[in-house]
Amino acid sequence: MIEHRIDHEATPITAKPDVLCFGETMGVFTPTASLPLDRAEGFQLNIGGAESNVAAHLAELGHLVAWAGNVGRDPVGTKVIATLDRGGVDTRWVNRTLSSPTGLYLKEPDTGSGAHVFYYRSGSAATELGVTDAAGWPIRTARWIHTSGITPALSPSCAALVEHVLDTAAEWGASVSFDVNYRAGLWPVSEAAPRLLGLACKASVVLVGLDEAATLWGCVTSVDVHELLPDVPYLVVKDSSIDATEFARHSDGTATQTTVPAHEVEVVEPVGAGDAFAAGYLSALINGAASAERLNRGHSLASWALGSREDFRPGHGPHAPNRFAPDLRKQIA
Repeated sequence: MIEHRIDHEATPITAKPDVLCFGETMGVFTPTASLPLDRAEGFQLNIGGAESNVAAHLAELGHLVAWAGNVGRDPVGTKVIATLDRGGVDTRWVNRTLSSPTGLYLKEPDTGSGAHVFYYRSGSAATELGVTDAAGWPIRTARWIHTSGITPALSPSCAALVEHVLDTAAEWGASVSFDVNYRAGLWPVSEAAPRLLGLACKASVVLVGLDEAATLWGCVTSVDVHELLPDVPYLVVKDSSIDATEFARHSDGTATQTTVPAHEVEVVEPVGAGDAFAAGYLSALINGAASAERLNRGHSLASWALGSREDFRPGHGPHAPNRFAPDLRKQIA
């Protein structure tokens, strides 16, 4: 049984969101010490999800943003909602289900061979999302809708939901941003490659890593990716720590290609940096910034995220909750 959430611990938000993000958000257990999981004795519980990470960043940047999805009627689901509430994300369209639990994953810190993530999401509450859920979301009033290639891999009903949103968003007057976010553990390349390409072709904004495009479609350069997606109004190809390239088609019929180098930064952990880039870029696009500034803001937020072990690192935005000392807040504003 799924119940629409009517309890709201934070101050109620009444304005309709300008941006709606949807997908799965899970509980994240990480060791309190930098140790392998099998040696760790203490753990802390946070939350993580590509789309809710984007929502949380956008909220800090001053946008009216909501996250929609399913969580279990369990302590982890409560944690998800409470954390997003505190960050200024509107959670009025989060459903809580008794039939399935909130998904989980364990994150092992980098102890010499990179960070490792172990997912426990099969049969989670989010896998029950479907087309009928979208009917209750504030889609017809949102300017932007954001999701990723993770969501259609969760279940057939989730895949139908993403397809439905991309097919009908234009009728609702909304633009859709789609972060490819290929996850090998969820589906094989043979299945993911054509599905993700088909979905990306329908989006207003597509964000993809060049490494993902190489795995999925055999692309070598950002131009190769553009040749596969020539009609997407805004295509952003991120080449890891090197640069990001935007291919834009403008309303007057002209097209531009803009490349901005990535910022130099000491990487603590890469998890969440792609979501931060997406939020920085989308915020600038929504606010009417030029191409180079859009990419630069994406790099800036990604650099901030790379300096933390958290999936979402708070504090980089004028509307961030006051969790930091004034001197530090001044440095990161």
